[in-house]
Amino acid sequence: MPPKHRTPATSTPAASTTPRSTTTPRSTAPTQSPKASKNNTDAQRIVQDLWSSYQTRTSQRTKLLDTFLAFLILVGVLQFLYVVLVGNFPFNAFLSGFSATVGQFVLTASLRIQTNPQNEGEFKTISQERAFADFVLGSLLLHFFCVNFIN
Repeated sequence: MPPKHRTPATSTPAASTTPRSTTTPRSTAPTQSPKASKNNTDAQRIVQDLWSSYQTRTSQRTKLLDTFLAFLILVGVLQFLYVVLVGNFPFNAFLSGFSATVGQFVLTASLRIQTNPQNEGEFKTISQERAFADFVLGSLLLHFFCVNFIN
Protein backbone atom coordinates (compact mmCIF):
# COMPACT_ATOMS: atom_id res chain seq x y z
CA MET A 1 0.00 0.00 0.00
CA PRO A 2 1.47 3.39 -0.92
CA PRO A 3 2.16 5.84 1.88
CA LYS A 4 -0.51 8.39 2.63
CA HIS A 5 0.25 11.96 1.68
CA ARG A 6 -0.48 14.34 4.46
CA THR A 7 -1.23 17.96 3.71
CA PRO A 8 -0.67 20.70 6.22
CA ALA A 9 -3.83 21.82 8.00
CA THR A 10 -5.26 25.04 6.67
CA SER A 11 -7.71 27.38 8.23
CA THR A 12 -10.16 27.40 5.32
CA PRO A 13 -13.13 25.12 5.77
CA ALA A 14 -13.32 24.22 2.09
CA ALA A 15 -9.87 22.65 2.11
CA SER A 16 -10.55 20.55 5.18
CA THR A 17 -13.87 19.13 3.97
CA THR A 18 -12.73 17.77 0.61
CA PRO A 19 -11.68 14.18 0.98
CA ARG A 20 -8.42 13.13 -0.62
CA SER A 21 -8.04 9.48 -1.35
CA THR A 22 -5.06 8.13 -3.24
CA THR A 23 -5.85 4.45 -2.90
CA THR A 24 -8.34 2.44 -4.87
CA PRO A 25 -10.13 -0.53 -3.34
CA ARG A 26 -8.96 -3.92 -4.52
CA SER A 27 -10.83 -7.17 -4.57
CA THR A 28 -9.68 -9.58 -1.92
CA ALA A 29 -10.80 -12.77 -3.65
CA PRO A 30 -7.87 -15.19 -3.86
CA THR A 31 -7.14 -16.16 -7.41
CA GLN A 32 -4.37 -18.43 -8.57
CA SER A 33 -2.66 -17.01 -11.56
CA PRO A 34 -0.68 -19.06 -14.06
CA LYS A 35 2.44 -17.42 -12.66
CA ALA A 36 1.75 -18.89 -9.18
CA SER A 37 1.35 -22.40 -10.57
CA LYS A 38 4.55 -21.89 -12.58
CA ASN A 39 6.35 -20.96 -9.34
CA ASN A 40 5.12 -24.20 -7.75
CA THR A 41 6.49 -26.28 -10.60
CA ASP A 42 9.75 -24.31 -10.50
CA ALA A 43 10.09 -25.06 -6.78
CA GLN A 44 9.42 -28.75 -7.40
CA ARG A 45 11.97 -28.78 -10.19
CA ILE A 46 14.57 -27.12 -7.96
CA VAL A 47 14.01 -29.71 -5.22
CA GLN A 48 14.20 -32.57 -7.72
CA ASP A 49 17.42 -31.19 -9.21
CA LEU A 50 18.91 -30.74 -5.76
CA TRP A 51 18.00 -34.30 -4.78
CA SER A 52 19.39 -35.83 -7.98
CA SER A 53 22.59 -33.81 -7.61
CA TYR A 54 22.93 -34.99 -4.01
CA GLN A 55 22.42 -38.61 -5.08
CA THR A 56 25.04 -38.47 -7.84
CA ARG A 57 27.74 -36.26 -6.30
CA THR A 58 27.75 -37.26 -2.63
CA SER A 59 29.92 -40.13 -1.47
CA GLN A 60 28.43 -43.10 0.36
CA ARG A 61 30.32 -42.22 3.57
CA THR A 62 28.89 -38.70 3.59
CA LYS A 63 25.37 -40.04 2.97
CA LEU A 64 25.80 -42.35 5.95
CA LEU A 65 26.82 -39.40 8.13
CA ASP A 66 23.82 -37.41 6.83
CA THR A 67 21.52 -40.28 7.78
CA PHE A 68 22.97 -40.32 11.29
CA LEU A 69 22.51 -36.53 11.53
CA ALA A 70 18.85 -36.90 10.52
CA PHE A 71 18.45 -39.62 13.17
CA LEU A 72 19.94 -37.32 15.82
CA ILE A 73 17.52 -34.56 14.84
CA LEU A 74 14.62 -36.99 15.16
CA VAL A 75 15.81 -38.17 18.60
CA GLY A 76 16.19 -34.57 19.80
CA VAL A 77 12.69 -33.66 18.61
CA LEU A 78 11.22 -36.76 20.28
CA GLN A 79 12.98 -35.97 23.57
CA PHE A 80 11.70 -32.41 23.48
CA LEU A 81 8.14 -33.51 22.66
CA TYR A 82 8.24 -36.02 25.52
CA VAL A 83 9.21 -33.30 27.99
CA VAL A 84 6.50 -30.96 26.67
CA LEU A 85 3.73 -33.58 26.66
CA VAL A 86 4.57 -35.83 29.62
CA GLY A 87 6.67 -33.70 31.91
CA ASN A 88 10.24 -33.39 33.03
CA PHE A 89 10.32 -35.12 36.39
CA PRO A 90 13.85 -36.48 36.10
CA PHE A 91 15.07 -33.14 34.74
CA ASN A 92 18.73 -34.19 34.96
CA ALA A 93 17.95 -37.14 32.72
CA PHE A 94 16.31 -34.90 30.13
CA LEU A 95 19.17 -32.41 30.20
CA SER A 96 21.72 -35.17 29.94
CA GLY A 97 19.96 -36.93 27.06
CA PHE A 98 19.24 -33.76 25.13
CA SER A 99 22.78 -32.49 25.67
CA ALA A 100 24.15 -35.81 24.44
CA THR A 101 21.99 -35.59 21.32
CA VAL A 102 23.00 -32.01 20.52
CA GLY A 103 26.66 -32.70 21.31
CA GLN A 104 26.71 -35.80 19.15
CA PHE A 105 25.10 -33.82 16.33
CA VAL A 106 27.84 -31.19 16.55
CA LEU A 107 30.60 -33.81 16.62
CA THR A 108 29.08 -35.66 13.65
CA ALA A 109 28.66 -32.45 11.67
CA SER A 110 32.32 -31.67 12.35
CA LEU A 111 33.31 -35.14 11.15
CA ARG A 112 31.20 -34.69 8.02
CA ILE A 113 32.85 -31.38 7.22
CA GLN A 114 36.36 -32.73 7.78
CA THR A 115 35.88 -35.91 5.74
CA ASN A 116 33.95 -34.40 2.85
CA PRO A 117 36.10 -34.69 -0.30
CA GLN A 118 35.00 -31.21 -1.42
CA ASN A 119 36.65 -29.69 1.67
CA GLU A 120 40.09 -31.24 1.19
CA GLY A 121 41.63 -27.83 0.54
CA GLU A 122 40.64 -26.51 3.97
CA PHE A 123 41.74 -29.58 5.94
CA LYS A 124 45.03 -30.47 4.25
CA THR A 125 46.82 -31.27 7.51
CA ILE A 126 44.05 -33.45 8.98
CA SER A 127 43.68 -36.96 7.61
CA GLN A 128 40.36 -38.79 7.64
CA GLU A 129 41.69 -41.21 10.25
CA ARG A 130 42.66 -38.32 12.51
CA ALA A 131 39.22 -36.73 12.07
CA PHE A 132 37.56 -40.03 12.99
CA ALA A 133 39.82 -40.45 16.02
CA ASP A 134 38.89 -36.94 17.18
CA PHE A 135 35.22 -37.84 16.68
CA VAL A 136 35.53 -41.02 18.75
CA LEU A 137 37.46 -39.30 21.56
CA GLY A 138 35.01 -36.39 21.65
CA SER A 139 32.06 -38.80 21.71
CA LEU A 140 33.55 -40.76 24.61
CA LEU A 141 34.16 -37.59 26.62
CA LEU A 142 30.68 -36.27 25.83
CA HIS A 143 28.94 -39.45 26.91
CA PHE A 144 31.12 -39.77 30.01
CA PHE A 145 30.00 -36.33 31.20
CA CYS A 146 26.37 -36.98 30.25
CA VAL A 147 26.24 -40.26 32.18
CA ASN A 148 27.82 -38.61 35.22
CA PHE A 149 25.33 -35.75 35.02
CA ILE A 150 22.34 -38.11 35.31
CA ASN A 151 23.43 -39.14 38.86
